[in-house]
Amino acid sequence: MADILYTYKNQVYANITNICDCRCRFCIRSHEDSVGDAETLWHKKDPNLEEIKSAIDAFDFSGYKELVYCGYGEPTCALENLIKSARYIKERYPVRIRVNTNGLGNLYHGRDIVPELAEVVDSVSISLNAPEKDSYLNVTRPKFENAFEGMLEFTAKCRDKIPEVKMSVVDVLSKEEIKASQSLADSLGVELRVRKFA
Repeated sequence: MADILYTYKNQVYANITNICDCRCRFCIRSHEDSVGDAETLWHKKDPNLEEIKSAIDAFDFSGYKELVYCGYGEPTCALENLIKSARYIKERYPVRIRVNTNGLGNLYHGRDIVPELAEVVDSVSISLNAPEKDSYLNVTRPKFENAFEGMLEFTAKCRDKIPEVKMSVVDVLSKEEIKASQSLADSLGVELRVRKFA
């Protein structure tokens, strides 16, 4: 069975699904079976809520201030388990909840999921990947033709309801692209984080 909770660089992560609606060219799951202390992050089938709760209860959260929903899938594709398990954590452990997402949750579910996220999530990090539509589609290879617009709209909705919202890009982008990404994040009123390509 794949690891549900794992640690990497002094952070604890929740790997609750392998479903993803993108095929990002740089995605680590194309190259590795695991990250950090996980043996494997590939589920034979996605864990149910009880299995996620058991993994949470078995984990020692001492010294950790935040749990990040981020694994070998897009966490909002398992929205019900994300919301219910995040609420379960909030009731029992003094940790913040962050979701690392591609920002396509509203397109995937065909409705605005941000109000549900806002009930349990303290922070959202949205993968921008590229500052304009064509390069975004080329890098991210999403299932939705309007993914770029949908991701920007999702970001704006999160900004209005969730305490901390960031967009992220990887430092493989050119300086010009990073500058354009910064301008885009600024226009949406959110912070830009430039991540190192590991």
